[in-house]
Order: sequence, then C-alpha cells, then structure tokens
Amino acid sequence: MPITSLIVATYNWPEALNLCLLSIKSQKVLPAEVIIADDGSDQRTKLLIEKFQQNFPVPLIHVWHEDLGFRKSIVLNMAIKQAAGNYIVQVDGDVILDQNFINDHQSVAEKDVFVRGTRAHITKARLPELYRTSRISFNFLSRGIINRFNAIRLPLFAFLFEKKIKSSERVRGSNLAYWKADFILINGYNNELKGWGHEDEELAARFINNEKLKKAIKFKAIQFHLSHGEAPRTYEQTHSEFVKNTVQSKIKVCSNGIAQL
Repeated sequence: MPITSLIVATYNWPEALNLCLLSIKSQKVLPAEVIIADDGSDQRTKLLIEKFQQNFPVPLIHVWHEDLGFRKSIVLNMAIKQAAGNYIVQVDGDVILDQNFINDHQSVAEKDVFVRGTRAHITKARLPELYRTSRISFNFLSRGIINRFNAIRLPLFAFLFEKKIKSSERVRGSNLAYWKADFILINGYNNELKGWGHEDEELAARFINNEKLKKAIKFKAIQFHLSHGEAPRTYEQTHSEFVKNTVQSKIKVCSNGIAQL
C-alpha cells in the first residue's frame, strides 16, 4: 500500500476549503499527511488552516507564496517537494471528498501509471446552505448535483470501466494521483505555465512521453466540486500550444520545474 500525501490546491476561498478539510477529516482511510498548496491567499485562509491544525488527525502543512497572479504550477511544486509520501493524490480546495476517496485512490495505484478521476458538481445555488450547515455528505441522488453519473460509487464494478491509455487529454489536477518518483523524473509541473489552463495536461503529456500510462477510473474516488465562476483565460491558447509542442516533440522533462525551486 502506498504512503499517500494529499495535496490540496487553494486560492482565497476559505469557505470551500473548510468543507474540503472537513471531508478529509472524515475519510475512512486517512492520508499520511495533507499539504495545502496555497497560491497566495490572504489571512482568512491562514487562520482557517491554523484552526484545523489544532485537532487534525494527520499532519496538516501550509505551503504559501506571495500572490503575484496565477502561479499554481509553482506552488504545487513547492508543496510536492515537501511531501513525505511516495504517492501523491492531488485535489483542489473547492471539492468535497467522498469518505472513501483516499481508500479508493490507494486501491487503484499501480506501477508506471498515473490516475485520473472525475467529479460531480454542486450548483452555486446550494453553496450558502453548505457554508451554513457544513454539510459534507452527498450522493448521486442529492439535490443540486450536476453530472450525477460521476457521483455513483460502485467499487465492485469499477474495474470493468478502468481504461489505461496513452493520452494526456482531459486530465485535471482536481482528481489526479501519481508516484512522487515519477513526478520527480519529469521535473514536476512546468513553472513557465502561469495563468489558468492546461498545466495538468502538459504534466500528463510528459508522463506519457516517459512511458507512464493514464488510468481513467469511474465509480471510485468520488468528489463533488463546488460550482463557481471561471478564472480569466488570458493564457489558455498559449498553454494549449505548449501542450501540443510537448506531445509532438515528445518532451520528457521540463527545464523549469520542481528541481529549479
């Protein structure tokens, strides 16, 4: 069984992070540690994490850097550099995890494979109620769920829907897992990708170029994303071209990644 470090990316949404951390505390199988990769949030997030640290069941580490715009790749590298586990499960701080989430990810971990999960969504209209009640228990029948198919957990049948393929498409860091050694091998996230978009697909493309397969899973590792407005997509096209070049040129290692921090 891998030693799992759970990485949680966040930026200035403490209400969502509160629900995420509550769902982590409620896991049937806990990770060895939780590391918050904070892309420059203000004091509200710092105070929330300090409150959780008082009685969190595993080490809860806060990795922060100054807010100089969207620099998620860099802070993820900073967080993963500190990870003590040999297996990384990565989520965003605006998701609520099913109580079997960590156990499910550990059950599908496999050598030379990275894992891409999916997510259901909770409508924006429900968020004030969730903030007020701190509710973290949902299923595919719950009110206000979008993409209900992704909220169904059927662990006994999940293996029938697993797919191992050489593709970096549709990889999202909100439900992603990989071996830390594989992450180091490809030099982690590309620090050059600043601004929203495609940093996870570019990472996955280098995994693929190093003969690591993507395992796409269904009916396991369920999470519920809190719906919100879209981030500015100023650099999306540039990043998309970056991914295309990584794929076509079969780039295995980025020149500015975790080793350069």
